[in-house]
Amino acid sequence: MVSNQVLGARLSAALLLAALASACSHFRHHEATPAPAAAAASTSTATAAAPAAAPEVTATEAAIASGATASPASAPAADTREMVNPSAPMHYTVKKGDTLWGIASMYLKDPWLWPEVWIINPQIPNPHLIYPGDQLALAYGADGRPHVSVEQAGTVRLDPRLRSSPLNGAIPTIPYASIASFLSRPTIITDEQVKHAPYVVAFRDMHNTGGSNNEVYIRDLPSTDTSRYTVVHIAGPLHDPDDNKLLGYEAIYTATALVQKNGDPAKAVLIDPARETLRGDRLLNTEDAATPVNFTPHAPATNLHGRILDVVGGTDLVGLYQVVVINRGTSQGVDPGTVLAIDRKGDVVPDLFRGGRNIGSTGSVTFAPKVKLPDERNGTALVFKSFDRASYALIVGATNIIEVGDIVRNP
Repeated sequence: MVSNQVLGARLSAALLLAALASACSHFRHHEATPAPAAAAASTSTATAAAPAAAPEVTATEAAIASGATASPASAPAADTREMVNPSAPMHYTVKKGDTLWGIASMYLKDPWLWPEVWIINPQIPNPHLIYPGDQLALAYGADGRPHVSVEQAGTVRLDPRLRSSPLNGAIPTIPYASIASFLSRPTIITDEQVKHAPYVVAFRDMHNTGGSNNEVYIRDLPSTDTSRYTVVHIAGPLHDPDDNKLLGYEAIYTATALVQKNGDPAKAVLIDPARETLRGDRLLNTEDAATPVNFTPHAPATNLHGRILDVVGGTDLVGLYQVVVINRGTSQGVDPGTVLAIDRKGDVVPDLFRGGRNIGSTGSVTFAPKVKLPDERNGTALVFKSFDRASYALIVGATNIIEVGDIVRNP
Protein backbone atom coordinates (compact mmCIF):
# COMPACT_ATOMS: atom_id res chain seq x y z
CA MET A 1 0.00 0.00 0.00
CA VAL A 2 1.40 3.38 -1.00
CA SER A 3 1.30 6.13 1.58
CA ASN A 4 -0.16 9.56 0.95
CA GLN A 5 3.34 11.06 1.27
CA VAL A 6 4.65 8.88 -1.57
CA LEU A 7 1.70 9.73 -3.78
CA GLY A 8 2.20 13.42 -3.09
CA ALA A 9 5.92 13.15 -3.92
CA ARG A 10 5.16 11.34 -7.19
CA LEU A 11 2.52 13.93 -8.15
CA SER A 12 4.93 16.79 -7.43
CA ALA A 13 7.64 15.14 -9.56
CA ALA A 14 5.20 14.67 -12.45
CA LEU A 15 4.16 18.33 -12.33
CA LEU A 16 7.82 19.40 -12.22
CA LEU A 17 8.67 17.27 -15.28
CA ALA A 18 5.68 18.71 -17.19
CA ALA A 19 6.78 22.25 -16.36
CA LEU A 20 10.34 21.52 -17.51
CA ALA A 21 9.08 19.99 -20.75
CA SER A 22 6.89 23.04 -21.42
CA ALA A 23 9.81 25.37 -20.70
CA CYS A 24 12.12 23.44 -23.04
CA SER A 25 9.48 23.47 -25.75
CA HIS A 26 9.01 27.23 -25.25
CA PHE A 27 12.77 27.78 -25.38
CA ARG A 28 13.11 25.71 -28.57
CA HIS A 29 10.23 27.65 -30.12
CA HIS A 30 11.97 30.96 -29.48
CA GLU A 31 15.23 29.60 -30.85
CA ALA A 32 13.49 28.43 -34.01
CA THR A 33 11.52 31.64 -34.59
CA PRO A 34 14.25 33.53 -36.52
CA ALA A 35 14.56 30.76 -39.10
CA PRO A 36 11.06 31.17 -40.59
CA ALA A 37 11.54 34.94 -40.50
CA ALA A 38 14.80 34.62 -42.40
CA ALA A 39 13.17 32.27 -44.85
CA ALA A 40 10.31 34.71 -45.32
CA ALA A 41 12.79 37.51 -45.95
CA SER A 42 14.60 35.34 -48.49
CA THR A 43 11.31 34.52 -50.20
CA SER A 44 10.36 38.19 -50.29
CA THR A 45 13.70 39.02 -51.88
CA ALA A 46 13.46 36.25 -54.42
CA THR A 47 9.97 37.28 -55.53
CA ALA A 48 10.55 41.01 -55.78
CA ALA A 49 8.89 41.20 -59.16
CA ALA A 50 5.66 39.66 -57.86
CA PRO A 51 2.79 42.17 -57.64
CA ALA A 52 1.72 40.96 -54.19
CA ALA A 53 4.99 42.00 -52.49
CA ALA A 54 4.39 44.99 -50.21
CA PRO A 55 6.72 46.68 -50.01
CA GLU A 56 8.68 45.36 -53.00
CA VAL A 57 12.23 44.30 -52.15
CA THR A 58 14.45 43.21 -55.02
CA ALA A 59 17.78 41.49 -54.77
CA THR A 60 19.41 44.79 -55.64
CA GLU A 61 17.58 46.72 -52.91
CA ALA A 62 18.34 44.04 -50.35
CA ALA A 63 22.05 44.22 -51.21
CA ILE A 64 22.08 48.00 -50.87
CA ALA A 65 20.18 47.93 -47.56
CA SER A 66 22.49 45.35 -46.03
CA GLY A 67 25.66 46.95 -47.38
CA ALA A 68 26.89 43.50 -48.33
CA THR A 69 28.92 42.88 -51.46
CA ALA A 70 26.63 41.16 -53.91
CA SER A 71 27.77 37.74 -54.99
CA PRO A 72 26.17 34.58 -56.36
CA ALA A 73 26.37 33.06 -52.87
CA SER A 74 24.34 35.91 -51.31
CA ALA A 75 21.63 35.90 -53.99
CA PRO A 76 18.23 34.46 -53.17
CA ALA A 77 17.72 30.82 -54.00
CA ALA A 78 14.95 31.36 -56.55
CA ASP A 79 15.32 29.54 -59.85
CA THR A 80 16.00 32.31 -62.36
CA ARG A 81 17.78 30.21 -64.99
CA GLU A 82 14.82 30.39 -67.35
CA MET A 83 14.80 34.20 -67.44
CA VAL A 84 17.95 34.46 -69.61
CA ASN A 85 17.47 35.15 -73.30
CA PRO A 86 18.83 32.16 -75.29
CA SER A 87 20.77 34.56 -77.54
CA ALA A 88 22.30 36.54 -74.65
CA PRO A 89 26.02 37.23 -75.19
CA MET A 90 28.51 36.07 -72.58
CA HIS A 91 30.42 39.35 -72.99
CA TYR A 92 29.23 42.74 -74.25
CA THR A 93 30.87 46.18 -74.46
CA VAL A 94 28.45 49.06 -73.83
CA LYS A 95 28.32 51.55 -76.71
CA LYS A 96 27.21 55.15 -76.92
CA GLY A 97 23.51 55.14 -77.81
CA ASP A 98 22.74 52.00 -75.82
CA THR A 99 19.93 52.05 -73.26
CA LEU A 100 19.49 50.04 -70.08
CA TRP A 101 16.20 48.68 -71.41
CA GLY A 102 17.91 47.55 -74.61
CA ILE A 103 20.71 45.80 -72.73
CA ALA A 104 18.24 44.18 -70.34
CA SER A 105 16.22 42.96 -73.35
CA MET A 106 19.41 41.53 -74.83
CA TYR A 107 20.10 39.47 -71.72
CA LEU A 108 16.63 38.67 -70.37
CA LYS A 109 13.30 37.47 -71.68
CA ASP A 110 11.63 39.87 -69.23
CA PRO A 111 13.75 43.07 -69.11
CA TRP A 112 12.08 44.39 -65.94
CA LEU A 113 13.72 41.56 -64.00
CA TRP A 114 17.10 43.20 -64.56
CA PRO A 115 17.63 43.98 -60.81
CA GLU A 116 17.44 40.25 -60.08
CA VAL A 117 20.54 39.42 -62.17
CA TRP A 118 22.56 42.64 -62.01
CA ILE A 119 25.51 42.38 -59.59
CA ILE A 120 26.03 45.77 -58.00
CA ASN A 121 28.54 47.63 -55.91
CA PRO A 122 26.60 48.90 -52.88
CA GLN A 123 29.18 51.62 -52.28
CA ILE A 124 28.26 53.41 -55.53
CA PRO A 125 25.49 56.04 -55.03
CA ASN A 126 23.55 54.75 -58.04
CA PRO A 127 24.79 51.19 -58.65
CA HIS A 128 22.60 50.73 -61.74
CA LEU A 129 24.50 53.26 -63.85
CA ILE A 130 26.26 51.74 -66.84
CA TYR A 131 28.68 53.73 -68.97
CA PRO A 132 29.86 53.46 -72.57
CA GLY A 133 32.99 51.34 -72.65
CA ASP A 134 31.95 49.13 -69.72
CA GLN A 135 32.43 45.44 -70.47
CA LEU A 136 29.55 43.32 -69.17
CA ALA A 137 29.82 39.60 -68.46
CA LEU A 138 27.14 36.95 -68.07
CA ALA A 139 28.04 34.20 -65.61
CA TYR A 140 26.28 31.45 -63.68
CA GLY A 141 26.74 30.71 -60.00
CA ALA A 142 27.22 27.28 -58.48
CA ASP A 143 23.43 27.09 -58.03
CA GLY A 144 22.88 27.83 -61.73
CA ARG A 145 21.58 31.37 -61.18
CA PRO A 146 22.53 33.88 -63.89
CA HIS A 147 24.37 37.08 -63.03
CA VAL A 148 25.43 40.05 -65.12
CA SER A 149 28.21 42.32 -63.89
CA VAL A 150 30.76 44.86 -65.07
CA GLU A 151 33.74 42.73 -66.05
CA GLN A 152 35.88 45.76 -66.80
CA ALA A 153 34.98 49.43 -66.38
CA GLY A 154 35.33 51.67 -69.39
CA THR A 155 37.76 54.58 -69.51
CA VAL A 156 35.11 57.26 -69.98
CA ARG A 157 34.03 57.61 -66.34
CA LEU A 158 35.10 61.05 -65.16
CA ASP A 159 35.28 62.37 -61.63
CA PRO A 160 32.45 64.94 -61.29
CA ARG A 161 34.77 67.07 -59.16
CA LEU A 162 37.00 67.63 -62.18
CA ARG A 163 34.29 68.58 -64.70
CA SER A 164 30.82 70.01 -64.29
CA SER A 165 29.52 67.66 -66.99
CA PRO A 166 31.23 64.46 -68.15
CA LEU A 167 31.97 63.94 -71.83
CA ASN A 168 30.06 60.67 -71.73
CA GLY A 169 27.40 60.20 -69.07
CA ALA A 170 25.74 56.96 -68.03
CA ILE A 171 23.46 55.42 -70.63
CA PRO A 172 19.77 56.30 -70.14
CA THR A 173 17.15 53.70 -69.31
CA ILE A 174 15.09 54.42 -72.44
CA PRO A 175 15.82 56.45 -75.62
CA TYR A 176 16.46 60.02 -74.52
CA ALA A 177 15.23 61.55 -77.78
CA SER A 178 11.77 60.04 -77.29
CA ILE A 179 11.22 61.64 -73.87
CA ALA A 180 13.49 64.72 -73.92
CA SER A 181 10.66 67.22 -74.26
CA PHE A 182 8.95 65.81 -71.14
CA LEU A 183 11.88 65.68 -68.74
CA SER A 184 12.43 69.25 -67.52
CA ARG A 185 9.04 70.75 -68.38
CA PRO A 186 5.72 70.35 -66.55
CA THR A 187 3.40 68.32 -68.74
CA ILE A 188 0.26 67.62 -66.69
CA ILE A 189 -1.05 70.45 -64.52
CA THR A 190 -3.98 70.73 -62.16
CA ASP A 191 -7.11 72.82 -62.49
CA GLU A 192 -5.77 75.18 -59.79
CA GLN A 193 -2.52 75.68 -61.68
CA VAL A 194 -4.45 76.59 -64.83
CA LYS A 195 -6.56 79.12 -62.94
CA HIS A 196 -3.67 80.88 -61.20
CA ALA A 197 -0.83 80.64 -63.73
CA PRO A 198 0.35 83.81 -65.53
CA TYR A 199 -0.83 83.97 -69.13
CA VAL A 200 -0.07 85.61 -72.48
CA VAL A 201 -2.47 88.49 -73.01
CA ALA A 202 -1.09 90.01 -76.23
CA PHE A 203 1.85 90.20 -78.63
CA ARG A 204 3.85 93.28 -79.56
CA ASP A 205 3.02 94.85 -82.93
CA MET A 206 -0.43 93.27 -82.79
CA HIS A 207 0.74 89.81 -83.86
CA ASN A 208 -1.81 87.02 -83.50
CA THR A 209 0.75 84.33 -82.65
CA GLY A 210 4.27 84.31 -81.29
CA GLY A 211 7.45 82.62 -82.46
CA SER A 212 11.19 82.92 -81.99
CA ASN A 213 12.32 86.32 -80.62
CA ASN A 214 8.76 87.70 -80.58
CA GLU A 215 7.87 89.91 -77.60
CA VAL A 216 4.80 89.10 -75.55
CA TYR A 217 2.82 90.77 -72.75
CA ILE A 218 1.97 88.72 -69.68
CA ARG A 219 -0.66 89.18 -66.97
CA ASP A 220 -0.44 88.00 -63.33
CA LEU A 221 3.32 87.43 -63.44
CA PRO A 222 4.62 87.42 -59.82
CA SER A 223 7.38 89.85 -58.86
CA THR A 224 10.18 87.36 -58.18
CA ASP A 225 13.78 86.88 -59.20
CA THR A 226 12.72 84.25 -61.72
CA SER A 227 13.40 85.46 -65.24
CA ARG A 228 12.79 82.27 -67.24
CA TYR A 229 9.42 80.57 -67.65
CA THR A 230 8.04 77.69 -69.70
CA VAL A 231 5.13 78.65 -71.95
CA VAL A 232 2.55 75.90 -72.40
CA HIS A 233 -0.65 75.48 -74.35
CA ILE A 234 -3.44 73.89 -72.32
CA ALA A 235 -4.88 70.92 -74.20
CA GLY A 236 -8.09 69.08 -73.37
CA PRO A 237 -8.85 67.83 -69.86
CA LEU A 238 -7.87 64.33 -68.80
CA HIS A 239 -10.65 62.41 -67.04
CA ASP A 240 -10.25 59.06 -65.30
CA PRO A 241 -12.56 56.60 -67.10
CA ASP A 242 -13.01 54.67 -63.83
CA ASP A 243 -14.72 57.50 -61.90
CA ASN A 244 -14.81 60.37 -64.44
CA LYS A 245 -12.81 62.61 -62.09
CA LEU A 246 -10.63 65.32 -63.58
CA LEU A 247 -6.98 64.25 -63.38
CA GLY A 248 -5.59 67.45 -64.86
CA TYR A 249 -4.79 69.12 -68.15
CA GLU A 250 -2.07 68.23 -70.60
CA ALA A 251 0.31 71.16 -70.92
CA ILE A 252 2.01 71.23 -74.34
CA TYR A 253 5.30 73.10 -74.45
CA THR A 254 5.36 76.01 -76.93
CA ALA A 255 8.43 78.12 -76.02
CA THR A 256 10.57 79.57 -73.24
CA ALA A 257 9.87 83.15 -72.10
CA LEU A 258 12.68 85.42 -70.87
CA VAL A 259 11.27 88.25 -68.74
CA GLN A 260 12.57 91.66 -69.84
CA LYS A 261 10.42 93.96 -67.74
CA ASN A 262 8.27 93.28 -64.70
CA GLY A 263 4.85 94.79 -64.20
CA ASP A 264 1.24 94.01 -64.99
CA PRO A 265 1.40 93.37 -67.83
CA ALA A 266 5.05 92.25 -67.87
CA LYS A 267 7.05 91.96 -71.07
CA ALA A 268 9.06 88.91 -72.20
CA VAL A 269 10.73 87.55 -75.31
CA LEU A 270 10.16 84.04 -76.66
CA ILE A 271 13.07 81.68 -77.35
CA ASP A 272 13.47 77.97 -78.17
CA PRO A 273 10.00 77.60 -79.73
CA ALA A 274 8.54 74.17 -80.38
CA ARG A 275 5.28 75.44 -81.82
CA GLU A 276 3.43 78.76 -82.10
CA THR A 277 2.41 80.52 -78.89
CA LEU A 278 -1.18 81.77 -78.65
CA ARG A 279 -3.03 84.28 -76.50
CA GLY A 280 -4.13 82.59 -73.28
CA ASP A 281 -1.15 80.21 -73.14
CA ARG A 282 0.11 79.78 -69.57
CA LEU A 283 3.53 80.37 -68.05
CA LEU A 284 5.01 77.88 -65.60
CA ASN A 285 8.12 78.12 -63.45
CA THR A 286 11.03 76.21 -65.02
CA GLU A 287 12.76 75.67 -61.67
CA ASP A 288 10.88 72.40 -61.15
CA ALA A 289 13.19 69.41 -60.71
CA ALA A 290 13.99 67.62 -63.92
CA THR A 291 12.94 64.01 -64.34
CA PRO A 292 15.93 61.63 -64.21
CA VAL A 293 16.72 59.56 -67.30
CA ASN A 294 18.43 56.82 -65.28
CA PHE A 295 16.08 54.60 -63.31
CA THR A 296 15.74 50.89 -62.78
CA PRO A 297 12.93 48.99 -64.57
CA HIS A 298 10.70 47.18 -62.09
CA ALA A 299 7.25 45.68 -61.88
CA PRO A 300 4.59 47.53 -59.83
CA ALA A 301 4.74 46.92 -56.08
CA THR A 302 0.96 46.33 -55.95
CA ASN A 303 -1.73 44.98 -58.24
CA LEU A 304 -2.38 47.64 -60.86
CA HIS A 305 -5.21 48.00 -63.37
CA GLY A 306 -5.46 51.19 -65.38
CA ARG A 307 -6.14 52.57 -68.85
CA ILE A 308 -4.36 54.49 -71.59
CA LEU A 309 -5.98 57.93 -71.58
CA ASP A 310 -4.22 59.66 -74.43
CA VAL A 311 -1.50 59.37 -77.02
CA VAL A 312 0.86 62.33 -77.21
CA GLY A 313 0.72 63.67 -80.74
CA GLY A 314 -3.02 63.59 -81.20
CA THR A 315 -3.36 60.12 -82.73
CA ASP A 316 -5.49 57.20 -81.58
CA LEU A 317 -3.13 54.41 -82.61
CA VAL A 318 0.12 53.82 -80.75
CA GLY A 319 3.44 52.49 -82.05
CA LEU A 320 6.88 51.70 -80.66
CA TYR A 321 8.57 54.57 -78.77
CA GLN A 322 5.45 56.70 -78.67
CA VAL A 323 4.41 58.38 -75.42
CA VAL A 324 1.06 57.68 -73.77
CA VAL A 325 -0.77 59.01 -70.70
CA ILE A 326 -2.15 56.48 -68.22
CA ASN A 327 -4.62 57.03 -65.37
CA ARG A 328 -2.33 55.79 -62.60
CA GLY A 329 0.29 57.79 -60.72
CA THR A 330 2.25 58.17 -57.51
CA SER A 331 -0.83 57.80 -55.33
CA GLN A 332 -1.22 54.29 -56.77
CA GLY A 333 2.48 53.43 -56.38
CA VAL A 334 3.56 54.21 -59.95
CA ASP A 335 6.97 55.87 -60.29
CA PRO A 336 9.64 56.26 -63.00
CA GLY A 337 10.82 52.79 -63.99
CA THR A 338 7.48 51.04 -63.44
CA VAL A 339 6.92 48.50 -66.21
CA LEU A 340 3.35 47.80 -67.33
CA ALA A 341 1.86 45.23 -69.66
CA ILE A 342 -0.65 46.52 -72.20
CA ASP A 343 -3.70 44.38 -72.93
CA ARG A 344 -6.43 44.82 -75.51
CA LYS A 345 -9.77 44.33 -73.78
CA GLY A 346 -11.55 41.25 -75.08
CA ASP A 347 -14.72 41.83 -77.10
CA VAL A 348 -18.13 40.54 -76.05
CA VAL A 349 -19.60 38.34 -78.78
CA PRO A 350 -22.85 36.36 -79.12
CA ASP A 351 -22.58 32.57 -78.81
CA LEU A 352 -24.64 31.38 -81.80
CA PHE A 353 -23.83 27.69 -81.53
CA ARG A 354 -24.66 26.73 -77.96
CA GLY A 355 -26.64 23.52 -77.64
CA GLY A 356 -25.46 22.11 -80.97
CA ARG A 357 -27.58 24.36 -83.19
CA ASN A 358 -27.00 27.59 -85.12
CA ILE A 359 -29.05 30.25 -83.33
CA GLY A 360 -28.15 32.78 -86.02
CA SER A 361 -30.05 30.81 -88.65
CA THR A 362 -33.29 31.34 -86.74
CA GLY A 363 -32.88 35.12 -86.54
CA SER A 364 -32.58 35.13 -82.74
CA VAL A 365 -29.09 36.68 -82.54
CA THR A 366 -30.32 39.35 -80.13
CA PHE A 367 -31.25 36.74 -77.52
CA ALA A 368 -28.10 34.65 -77.95
CA PRO A 369 -25.96 34.30 -74.81
CA LYS A 370 -22.96 36.62 -74.66
CA VAL A 371 -19.36 35.52 -74.21
CA LYS A 372 -16.48 37.81 -73.25
CA LEU A 373 -13.28 36.96 -75.07
CA PRO A 374 -10.05 37.03 -73.05
CA ASP A 375 -7.86 40.12 -72.96
CA GLU A 376 -4.90 39.86 -75.32
CA ARG A 377 -1.35 41.12 -74.65
CA ASN A 378 -0.47 43.89 -77.09
CA GLY A 379 2.68 45.47 -75.73
CA THR A 380 4.77 46.86 -72.88
CA ALA A 381 5.09 50.39 -71.50
CA LEU A 382 7.72 51.91 -69.21
CA VAL A 383 6.76 54.88 -67.02
CA PHE A 384 9.26 57.76 -67.06
CA LYS A 385 7.33 60.61 -65.40
CA SER A 386 4.65 60.39 -62.71
CA PHE A 387 2.10 62.77 -61.25
CA ASP A 388 -0.45 62.24 -58.49
CA ARG A 389 -3.01 60.27 -60.50
CA ALA A 390 -1.51 60.10 -63.98
CA SER A 391 1.79 59.19 -65.61
CA TYR A 392 3.65 59.38 -68.89
CA ALA A 393 4.92 56.08 -70.28
CA LEU A 394 6.96 55.11 -73.32
CA ILE A 395 5.87 52.15 -75.46
CA VAL A 396 8.92 49.86 -75.39
CA GLY A 397 7.27 46.82 -76.95
CA ALA A 398 4.34 46.36 -79.33
CA THR A 399 3.12 43.10 -80.83
CA ASN A 400 -0.15 44.50 -82.15
CA ILE A 401 -2.01 47.77 -82.53
CA ILE A 402 -2.29 49.70 -79.25
CA GLU A 403 -5.18 52.13 -78.79
CA VAL A 404 -6.55 54.66 -76.33
CA GLY A 405 -8.59 52.73 -73.75
CA ASP A 406 -6.34 49.68 -73.71
CA ILE A 407 -5.64 48.19 -70.26
CA VAL A 408 -2.34 48.63 -68.41
CA ARG A 409 -1.54 46.13 -65.67
CA ASN A 410 1.21 44.18 -63.95
CA PRO A 411 3.49 42.39 -66.43
